[in-house]
Amino acid sequence: MTWTVHPVTPDRFEDFADVINPNRRADHCWCLSHRLRAREIQELGGGAREPAMRRLCERAHPPGVVAYLDGTPVGWCNIGPRAEIPRLVHSRLIRPVDDVPVWSIVCVVVRGGHRKQGVTTPLIHGAVAYARSCGAPAVEAYPVDPPGRMDTTMAFVGTRAMFERAGFTAVGTTDAVASKLPRIVMRTA
Repeated sequence: MTWTVHPVTPDRFEDFADVINPNRRADHCWCLSHRLRAREIQELGGGAREPAMRRLCERAHPPGVVAYLDGTPVGWCNIGPRAEIPRLVHSRLIRPVDDVPVWSIVCVVVRGGHRKQGVTTPLIHGAVAYARSCGAPAVEAYPVDPPGRMDTTMAFVGTRAMFERAGFTAVGTTDAVASKLPRIVMRTA
């Protein structure tokens, strides 16, 4: 098995879409909610999410990375400088822990048919490597720690255990909750 992880540049957009929205449904998630407001989706994509996401992929810091297993796209991680993720910049619930200009992971998706097969660890390692290659001093994530099986409404934020396997440690908590569970601030340097 060979793992590779690459930023979702315009030439990799279809691979990203195969992971997050394989049927290309306009009303399905395109992983924009943390990055763009409705007005910006209108400006970038004429009100449609897919073209807005395509435009984000053209930026200096594409909005995330795609993981490949033997050449097949199997995972997506929304990662970027916290300063470029407006929902985090303006959040009163997930405030910065300190003044370090961290990169943040806000979403992790494993393609259907590849779940529970060990995709998240190489995906997160690749996301962190990408962030470091761009000069990130540290990477943060904001998972939840459910007592049992993770509720599907939280499937994209990840669990504490998932990030611990990837080398992250807890550095705080947030005031944000997901399905009544507090979110943890985890970081890797």
